[in-house]
Amino acid sequence: MNLIVKVGFVLGLLVSLWTFTMGFTGWYKNPKLVSLFFVVIPIQIGVLVWGLKKAAKGARTYLGIVAGGTAMSVIGGIIIFLGSLLFTMVVFPNYFEEIRTTGAEIMRAQGLSETEIAASTQKGARFQNSFMQAFFGFLGTVVTGLLSSLVIAAFVRKK
Repeated sequence: MNLIVKVGFVLGLLVSLWTFTMGFTGWYKNPKLVSLFFVVIPIQIGVLVWGLKKAAKGARTYLGIVAGGTAMSVIGGIIIFLGSLLFTMVVFPNYFEEIRTTGAEIMRAQGLSETEIAASTQKGARFQNSFMQAFFGFLGTVVTGLLSSLVIAAFVRKK
């Protein structure tokens, strides 16, 4: 299997596994633990460091390494997109209702009024659907991959 495809697959699989871990443990419903979702960022960076170190051994240029890391992230992002759809449409079909409840709890703890909470919840509702969440997961993975690859490539590039 091609290195870029292999690393992209591992990236998508690990991030999706973390997402399902958040779901099965119920951490996404806990206002104190919901931020653990962002563990996906160090997971992605770690996978990219691993993959780009291997890619750099092939005597790639700086831009070639960056392109490889971005391609790895696109492949991972596709898997994450599909995993997100499975998560919100099949395994956790009440996910968005539960997220809105958790969000309201967090806003109450911050001292917001019920009117402010309702307005904030309504404002975000248009993005709280399976497709949009999956798309943002894909987009976030690609952008994080590009930015991370720009930095990682500077350290792993053969001199």
